[in-house]
Amino acid sequence: MKSRKEQLTHEDAELFRQAVADATPLPPPSHVAPTPAATPKARIPSPVAPPPPHDNLSDHGAGDESLQEFLRPSLAPALLRKLRRGQPPVQDSLDLHGLSSDEARRLLQVFLREATQRGQRCVRVIHGKGWQAGGGEGVLKIRTRHWLTQCPEVLAFCEPQLREGGGGAVIVLLKQSAATGSGKI
Repeated sequence: MKSRKEQLTHEDAELFRQAVADATPLPPPSHVAPTPAATPKARIPSPVAPPPPHDNLSDHGAGDESLQEFLRPSLAPALLRKLRRGQPPVQDSLDLHGLSSDEARRLLQVFLREATQRGQRCVRVIHGKGWQAGGGEGVLKIRTRHWLTQCPEVLAFCEPQLREGGGGAVIVLLKQSAATGSGKI
């Protein structure tokens, strides 16, 4: 003898079969879903990452306005022109939106160190525009760009084109680590 549960299941199945007896199955889709273009994703260091580097970046001297671009004095201006044109391409991104100044500074240092260790030459740092009351620029924008000038692994940076972040981001050219060799951009 069947239990009450088995009877309901059998009855339910039979009712379902009767309800869909005249249904026509849908044809399989005739199109292939487009795959999104590969874009660098913001990288957050793994929780088991090595300890962060010594925090030696200063807020002193950041001023009230951010730098639009930066180039180490010993480098040729052509390097900055190439960077503005997207050479080399961005390999990774870091988004600092919503972080405090201290959190952003620590995360920036870890991100730059790891990118250099991975042999990446060009990264994007998104800091946002952060307009202040009275029309001033955001604190994080000013400080992020100031910190980048203090990082020894940073050779140059510039604002990307509007479609890539404009004034809310910077494209950063990094030194090559000794392990990855030296190449030109």
